[in-house]
Amino acid sequence: MKQKEYRGVVVPMVTPVTQEGLLDVAAVERIIESFAAAGVAPLLMGTTGEGNSVSQADGLLFVQTAVRAAAGRIKIYAGLTGNCIREQLRQADAYTEAGADVIVATLPTYYALTEEQMYTYYKTLADTIKGPLMLYNILATTHMSIPVDIIRRLADHPNIVGLKDSERDLERMAQCIELAKGRDDFAYFCGWAAQSAHSLELGGDGIVPSTGNFCPKPFRQLYEAAISGDMQTANRLQEETNETAKIYQKDRTLGQSLAALKVMMQTRGLCDPWMLPPLTRLTADEEQLIKQKTNALD
Repeated sequence: MKQKEYRGVVVPMVTPVTQEGLLDVAAVERIIESFAAAGVAPLLMGTTGEGNSVSQADGLLFVQTAVRAAAGRIKIYAGLTGNCIREQLRQADAYTEAGADVIVATLPTYYALTEEQMYTYYKTLADTIKGPLMLYNILATTHMSIPVDIIRRLADHPNIVGLKDSERDLERMAQCIELAKGRDDFAYFCGWAAQSAHSLELGGDGIVPSTGNFCPKPFRQLYEAAISGDMQTANRLQEETNETAKIYQKDRTLGQSLAALKVMMQTRGLCDPWMLPPLTRLTADEEQLIKQKTNALD
């Protein structure tokens, strides 16, 4: 089997914004440069990137800026969210024309969808958009789980290239990895960062860790160790990155954790901790505590 095109570490990149809520272009360039230096790719406007809150105009600017900053060194994955399919199709093509390598789409979330409606949604996207499509399953935010049987059917579509699965279910993970293992045209990416090493040991193709925004290099090292069979190193790096993740995740809602992650990145000069509504910054005391814990890592 030939090496898969889509593999490795894809970091769900934060969306850096100014106090006015506009895309911080200079911060995008800094973060992309840090990713390229570490050999990891960005997923723009995913869950960590507040994708549902990014305007269409800023979304396109985000892709354009990331593509320009990457300069062909790393792939650009562009997230697609929303409930208006017509607008999604236009946006997906705009991202592809701007240079995005693959579109990564979550399910529309207002209505509970049947299995056939999920299948039809993704098939419609794959049949229509100009670039390749990756499925994105995230029960925590969509409140729906794409069944493995539907994924198996969709994997046969020539324009669907993989699955990013963030559902916290070890049995499901093993099933999806097994589904992807025997083919070179469909990849499995683990979006459950704490199981990165385990998923790669099972035969997964890539990992999608939000903590990689702050420390991308250890995840690249984890990936390289795991695919080479050095699970001792991979598991050590897994434990270390898990501890780093606790600084922004422990005892916080998902939205609060994203604000805390931006504070950690601020200590490295990567971006400011402004958030897109309805999310907000943490209190000054909380931000100071996060900075203290982050600086203690050095």
